[in-house]
Amino acid sequence: MATIKEIARACNVSVATVSNILNHKPGASDETRKMVMEKIKEMNYTPNTVARNLKTKNSRSIGVIVEDMTIFSIPDIVDGITEHCEEKNYQILLINLRLFKKYDDTYYHRDDFYGMVRDEIWKLIAKQVEGIIYVAAHERTIRCIPEDLPIPSVMAYGYTESDKIPSIVVNDEDGAFQIVKHIIDRGHRRIGVITGKSDSPHAQERLVGYQRALYESGILYDPSLVCTGDWNRGSGYRYTDRLLDRGVTAIFCMNDLMAGGVYDRLEERKLKVGADISVAGYDNRELSGYYKPPLSTIMLPLHDIGYVASEVILEMLGECKEISPVHRVNCYPLIRKSVEKLE
Repeated sequence: MATIKEIARACNVSVATVSNILNHKPGASDETRKMVMEKIKEMNYTPNTVARNLKTKNSRSIGVIVEDMTIFSIPDIVDGITEHCEEKNYQILLINLRLFKKYDDTYYHRDDFYGMVRDEIWKLIAKQVEGIIYVAAHERTIRCIPEDLPIPSVMAYGYTESDKIPSIVVNDEDGAFQIVKHIIDRGHRRIGVITGKSDSPHAQERLVGYQRALYESGILYDPSLVCTGDWNRGSGYRYTDRLLDRGVTAIFCMNDLMAGGVYDRLEERKLKVGADISVAGYDNRELSGYYKPPLSTIMLPLHDIGYVASEVILEMLGECKEISPVHRVNCYPLIRKSVEKLE
């Protein structure tokens, strides 16, 4: 492969002249410019963009650190980041921490992986990335990104509680409000709920959305209809009997896995979903469309979270002064046949 010096020698011009022509700078005549471009094509010259970027400190690359690519939420977020970066002619350098594989679902209570995150951040900085996006698997407060980095950073699907590092999160309150309001609009007044783990921001905000839907519809909130689950199918199964004994006509599960457990128990009791009892979920996991009947749920805006995270990091690179510390991305209801209309 030819070098820029060889191109200059073959054209009997200076290296600076060839460089100026390659970078579309003025100074060369049309005849010289045509000769150099023809020689570049003839000698199969390819610009060394890596060296150029190192010199200009403009790599047009964004570092993306993900907690674990096997977690269902992460691939769509990364796809959103990638789509926007492609539109803006940026590339991503992806690092997979594999935390779930290493520590199972206890990792998000651990602090000892923060050092690992910081090591990966500095490796990316050494590779001249212009910004860093950290992608969490579950929304929670994570203080793993130092505030004094020489480049901008963004947290996707998690909270930094920092004005310097924006957080891109799901508008869970509005998502829960939408699905519970749908249940109410179908005539239900006594609606049970199975939450996720009590320390989860997802569960906390979805409970607020549930309460708001009741309040705006003039329905008194009854704490006895709230059961604390753990996001797993088994907790949906366990709490079904309790809620039925308390006279609910519908059950809102804060994820689709727990809704599957409710389906399991209702089938054992020979009760039909969408006829004898209504059920709604959250997340729009792929399996929810295969339940019988298909589950009404809320679609997480995972792709949009990634897209917005990329938009925000590039705005920060453009020295935008007005960056909100928290960006909430709205969800989409997916109405199927699991919620009956009461007469």
